[in-house]
Amino acid sequence: MITDTRATPVKPPLDGYYSRVIAYLGVALTFSALLVERGHQLPYLATILYALLYPQLAQVLGRRLPQDKPVSPRLALLALDAFHTGAFIALIGFSVVPSLMFLLLMGVACLIAGGSTYLIAGSLLTISGTLLGAAAFQPQIALASSPLVALVSLISGGVFLLVMAAFVHKQSHNLEQTRQKLQREQEKTARLAANVSKYLSPQVWESIFSGKRSARLETRRKKLTVFFSDIRGFTELAEELEAEALTDLLNNYLDEMSRIALQYGGTIDKFVGDCVMVFFGDPNTRGAKQDAEAAVSMAIAMRKHMKVLRQQWRSRGITKPLEIRMGLSTGYCTVGNFGTATRMDYTIIGREVNLASRLEGAADAGEILISHETYSLVKELIMCRDKGQISVKGFSRPVQIYEVVGLRRELGAAPTFVEHELTGFSMYLDTNHVRNYDKEQIIKALEQAARKLRDKVIV
Repeated sequence: MITDTRATPVKPPLDGYYSRVIAYLGVALTFSALLVERGHQLPYLATILYALLYPQLAQVLGRRLPQDKPVSPRLALLALDAFHTGAFIALIGFSVVPSLMFLLLMGVACLIAGGSTYLIAGSLLTISGTLLGAAAFQPQIALASSPLVALVSLISGGVFLLVMAAFVHKQSHNLEQTRQKLQREQEKTARLAANVSKYLSPQVWESIFSGKRSARLETRRKKLTVFFSDIRGFTELAEELEAEALTDLLNNYLDEMSRIALQYGGTIDKFVGDCVMVFFGDPNTRGAKQDAEAAVSMAIAMRKHMKVLRQQWRSRGITKPLEIRMGLSTGYCTVGNFGTATRMDYTIIGREVNLASRLEGAADAGEILISHETYSLVKELIMCRDKGQISVKGFSRPVQIYEVVGLRRELGAAPTFVEHELTGFSMYLDTNHVRNYDKEQIIKALEQAARKLRDKVIV
């Protein structure tokens, strides 16, 4: 009459077996009370024996029935329990107290096993069992229950409900422990993922963890804009600074350049000392033109930000002026995972990679050199100066190059920025990025600097 309360792919759970034993034992005790009260009747005696033997039979059947069928053994046994409930109700002559107790226990079992859907299905099966039982046994209807039958039914039902409550509590406790363990594992995984993500560009990391990219050796051809940069004079500075100071300076520089690269949507490929390699167009792309414009705009932003970094470095006692030089090229590259099955690197190779690197090496301090392909994509947005053709190592013919002057919108009749740098003086002002509540403080700082300069007697 009572079913298991959880599924298992191997055999009916032990708790389900015990709950069924207790429930059918209650049925046996109820019919034993009827047997004592109404005298020895063969149907009652047969029902007592059946109720005692059926849980053992159900346990054996649950283990031997195939588990991969549309209707699992657990559901089949639940259906039999519901059918038995109806038959038992008919056999006792619809006696109110035991009938209500049987229905209550069956309803509790259905709700625990599968909720309202199971309860409806169990109710229909119980009704079917009642009708068939009534037709088969033709019992004498006796709605009133004797004190003995009522007491036995209530006690056996109460014991079953206590057992089920204990089982549900145990299940809830186990579920909470599992949830806490899963949460700890998720937090641990999140920490590990955060640490590992620092070794990959955010776009690559996101594409792998979202399932858009697989971690296997594969490449593809795509039109990309490739960017290289390094610091002019960094090698000489490395010979003058202590290792710790040099490390702090380099990490500060790379952190600021990376922030700008990600702001413009670039995929950071690698750092090699003070050299930065970034490409646009993979794994995310907005089209070759927009990717090239974003790449050159990023380079201009990096050049501007170097003025801020030089002021910071000067305050640390680094008086040597450090300048960034950059090179960009656009064209088809091979991009993807290179290496071995156990150690791979997400990077790009191709002619444009080599050209961008050579242009960076050919650039002067503070200069941005781009290839003709890049120029043709950005010329409407970026002001460039034709620098003719140069011979590039590894290329059989001279390469047409252009120097980036700046964004056209910032080079009009009313430019949004003012910059000037001399020995002992450095200023960079971008009015587009000045916040309204900082405006008065900036004006006061400029006026104070002007007064000090006027009052200073320079020999």
